[in-house]
Formats: sequence, C-alpha cells, structure tokens
Amino acid sequence: MLDADYALPGPARQSLLIAGARPHMSRAMTEKSGLDDRYHAQFAWARFRTIMWAMAATSLAVGLGVAGLLWWLRGPLPWLFVGMTVGGVWATIMMAALLMGLMFLSSGTGHDHQVEDRTSAEVLGDED
Repeated sequence: MLDADYALPGPARQSLLIAGARPHMSRAMTEKSGLDDRYHAQFAWARFRTIMWAMAATSLAVGLGVAGLLWWLRGPLPWLFVGMTVGGVWATIMMAALLMGLMFLSSGTGHDHQVEDRTSAEVLGDED
C-alpha cells in the first residue's frame, strides 16, 4: 500500500484495505448481491412464489392422476389410501420443486458467485 492510499475517503480506503489483505475477497465484499437490491429481491421472490404455486397445482394434478390410475387398475380403494397416495406424490414433487427453485433463485440472483471457493484454489490448484 502506498501512503497516498490513506488519503482516500472511508469506503474507498476500506475496500482497498480489504483488497490488499485478501485479493480473492475484494470483489465479493464490494459488489451488491442480487437480493440486497429491494426491487430485484421483490421480483425474484414473486417469481419464486409463482413457480411454487404452479408446481403445487401440477403436483396435485399428478397425485390425483396417480390415484385415479390406481383406482382404475385395482378397483375401488379406501379413501385413506387415496388421500395418502395423493399427499405422498404431492409432497415428493413439492420437495423437489422447492429445492430446485431455491437453487435457481440462488444462482439467478448472484449469490453463488459471491461464495468464496477455497476448495478450488487450495486443493485443486485452480485460479479464477
């Protein structure tokens, strides 16, 4: 660091100090995340909720279709069995949709790019 760097205003000096101490963290510390921006976060979460509602309706339809197929192949079934089948199919599809949706939300808003990947640099020897 040069002596002239200490004449910088507070935030600029702080980011320069962070960059000098840990060059790999300077970008992650100074750039705003996608969800830190209020309007971007509102849009991302609204899209996520819309996708989840669509997946809930789709998984309910698939669950009812599976129960209908079982009813058609096996004959009349107890209502508890039908309810558990629909609920099990719905819950399985919703869990997969929730986890995949959160993964895409994290990737689409830039959170994945801000994570410090020590494994690549220390273990694999990769440089970004």
